[in-house]
Amino acid sequence: MTFLAKFRAPIALVAAALGILAPAALRAQTSAPWDIVAQAEARRKAQGIPVPPSVYLGEGALVAKINNWTVGLAGGLPEGTFLRFAAEIARNLNGTDDLRVLPMVTPGATDNVKDLLYLKGVDIAITHADVFEHFRTVEKISNIEKRVHFISEMYISEIHVLVRPEIKSFKDLEGKRVSFHTPGAGPSVTAPILFQRMGVKVEPVFVNNAIAIEKMKTGEIAALVHTVGKPNDLFTKVKNDFGFHFLPIPLEKFDDLYVPSSFTSEDYPGYVPPGETVEGIGVQAVLAVFNWPKDSDRYRRVQRFIDFYFDRFRNFQEPPYHPKWRSINLAAKVPGWTRYGLAEEKLRQLAESQPVLVDNSLARVQAARIAPNDTAEQERLFQQFIEWTRSRGRTQQQ
Repeated sequence: MTFLAKFRAPIALVAAALGILAPAALRAQTSAPWDIVAQAEARRKAQGIPVPPSVYLGEGALVAKINNWTVGLAGGLPEGTFLRFAAEIARNLNGTDDLRVLPMVTPGATDNVKDLLYLKGVDIAITHADVFEHFRTVEKISNIEKRVHFISEMYISEIHVLVRPEIKSFKDLEGKRVSFHTPGAGPSVTAPILFQRMGVKVEPVFVNNAIAIEKMKTGEIAALVHTVGKPNDLFTKVKNDFGFHFLPIPLEKFDDLYVPSSFTSEDYPGYVPPGETVEGIGVQAVLAVFNWPKDSDRYRRVQRFIDFYFDRFRNFQEPPYHPKWRSINLAAKVPGWTRYGLAEEKLRQLAESQPVLVDNSLARVQAARIAPNDTAEQERLFQQFIEWTRSRGRTQQQ
């Protein structure tokens, strides 16, 4: 008796007993056993007869166990930083049956907020702090600040304005085609604010920036705007043979919304000349959550997520996690946002058991990278950072 012959009859009998196989199929001798069941299921679906779900096959307990602690986390696009952080959250928090974080590929910042509001299975999302401005003025959503809260700040997404070699300033972009990335991604929110405040009118192009950088090579597009944590693979994995460079952005036009940042050749060799610094700005990334009511099942899941996230946060500060995890202060406030009640309570518990520490040495290291061999400038940058964090209500301890 052949292998298939040995197992064909028992599987067919099981299928028949479940009511998903016609009696004539018991006599079929030309199909593999798994094909017999698949064909029978297809016939039942075509006839509008539902296939018995797993729960009717004696797997109800397993179904309940797997679904009991799932949490949907809206991330971003593969070439961005949102998705990497979402995947790293899952890596750190998953591992037992007590919680399963499901990171999702999404368009990005604004779509992540809409997913929190409207898409089933999405409980938490990574977005940018400036999205509320978008939902107040463009896609108007009422009471957005009350419906979406935050768990913690995330990293700073540096605003990259990459331009062709003939572009020397923002004014040179007047009337030019500029990629704002895909609709719903971070740059589709930040870029309009950027150019409006710079007083420059451009022709927005909504295309994936991995494609946009190729169009820059042919001259179809003059520039692109990319809001990601540095260094980003979109630039580091592409050899700059075309003389592309980053435009500096003046902080004084944006200090109510954004934070100071910069690029050096250490961040982007080939884009920034050695020894030079491109001053710029960054937008705060936020770990956002829908404001679930206390009596809901999703509230229970988010509570478990927040417990794991805070309790295991120290793991994020070690390799192989992204180095920007070390810059995140769990106690930091996000202007214009309300911290979710469960996260506020968790912070209070932690504050009672241990002090909240911010690693100011990291800020000094960053200042040294920006202004090497200039101790006075390093101290100025460090004090600027301290003053900025104090102005936003952060607790600083040496």
